[in-house]
Amino acid sequence: MKKEFEILNPQNIYKEIEEIKGLALKKTLIGESVKDVMRILKNSLDGERPTPKDVLTLLEIKDPELLQELYRTANQIKNTIYGNRIVIFAPLYLSNFCQNECLYCAFRKGNLKLKRNSLDQNDIISETKALLEQGHKRLLLVMGESNENSSQLGLDYMIESISTIYSVECPTSSAAITDTKHKNRIRRINVNMAPLSVEGFKKLQQSKIGTFQIFQETYHQPTYKLVHPKGPKSDYDFRLHTIDRAFQAGIPDVGIGVLFGLHDYRYEILALLQHITHLENTYGVGPHTISVPRIEPAFGSELSYNIPSAVDDETFCKIMAVLRIAVPYTGIILSTRENKETRTKALQLGISQISAGSRTNPGGYSDFKNDDKRDAEQFSLGDHRTLLEVIKDLTSLGYIPSFCTGCYRKGRVGKDFMDLAEPGAIKNHCQANAILTFSEYLQDFADPQLVERGEKLIEQTIHKEWQSNSYISNLRNTLTSIKNGERDIYL
Repeated sequence: MKKEFEILNPQNIYKEIEEIKGLALKKTLIGESVKDVMRILKNSLDGERPTPKDVLTLLEIKDPELLQELYRTANQIKNTIYGNRIVIFAPLYLSNFCQNECLYCAFRKGNLKLKRNSLDQNDIISETKALLEQGHKRLLLVMGESNENSSQLGLDYMIESISTIYSVECPTSSAAITDTKHKNRIRRINVNMAPLSVEGFKKLQQSKIGTFQIFQETYHQPTYKLVHPKGPKSDYDFRLHTIDRAFQAGIPDVGIGVLFGLHDYRYEILALLQHITHLENTYGVGPHTISVPRIEPAFGSELSYNIPSAVDDETFCKIMAVLRIAVPYTGIILSTRENKETRTKALQLGISQISAGSRTNPGGYSDFKNDDKRDAEQFSLGDHRTLLEVIKDLTSLGYIPSFCTGCYRKGRVGKDFMDLAEPGAIKNHCQANAILTFSEYLQDFADPQLVERGEKLIEQTIHKEWQSNSYISNLRNTLTSIKNGERDIYL
């Protein structure tokens, strides 16, 4: 197995950061050079990936006008590749039992005040029905980390839970639907769980998951050891190589991320990009998604209230925009850790996926009337809007809410997906399938005002994005089929 320095090169990262700091001390900070910034942004629009020095240059921008150029570039890149669609999902927490002692997390084993809970299969059915009744189609399964061979909360439990969720069906409010094959079902399940062996990943892949997601949390090894003092997660190298094992097992779509606030964000971003380069060079494809969480208050976690390397809002906005520019074809996820205002602004910075109506405690959806779950949550939420409220806000801003699972079910995954994304061919699929799934939501869950606004937005998007009369005609015919009760149509 490769060691950390064969995937990452910390010395190069330190060198790049020190050079930027040196320029700052000399008051010739490269990030304030209009010429350099505009060159990097222009090259990015032309499809050139920025160098580590370029990335640090963009992160050091402080001039308001240059910041707006950075944000406009990130937004243009995202819209060119994926259009005006925003993918929506919900996390479903199965258990908050955990073997680890992560100092920033309420689920840590030593937190004796946390109310522990794990869902049985009947509980999972109730949670799934509650999510389906809101209109969700895409889930991210999350649970505290356990040994993959654990008889109670290990890999077999996850696989059984996936099977249970896929089996649940729920009626919709649409009077047009009478055929049982058009009952409401979850269509894609992504998974965030403890690292697995290659054999474990092969077993998980057979359960028809979408993306396997895992975060290194921090790539800075000394910090990693400090904040993960006990438990299986304290093994830095084993966690770092998790994505390698997933690819070796045949899982095509993976998600990675950093928990911002544990260490210098500049180091984390350069290390993240080195990790991506390693994956692209070794397996021909990088991550399907990148998540950008910041530390939020967590019950029983002193560190979460005294963040070691806190990232302010302006810096966080730069991070999101720079990641979109540096890894243009990758989905970038922003969760409900952030408040409504931050998430709204992030839509213009390259974010392409968001969670909505989230709960971070096991059982939080079916027991939604009991909102005081602070003593069972993984962390505090910043955005408490319902799914319906999020969708109304998205449409008012001109975004198409997407529940699309077409690429996953058509086999456009891994390298095949990226081969379509890089020349710009994936946008047609993304835009069309977003429109179709949004139309379903409008028919089944929306009030008359949202239906009117949503259908107007769909027409505007069709008129803007497509010139082919035959394609437009086919798309409109499909939308008519959805109004007549057809469901789960994807292109």
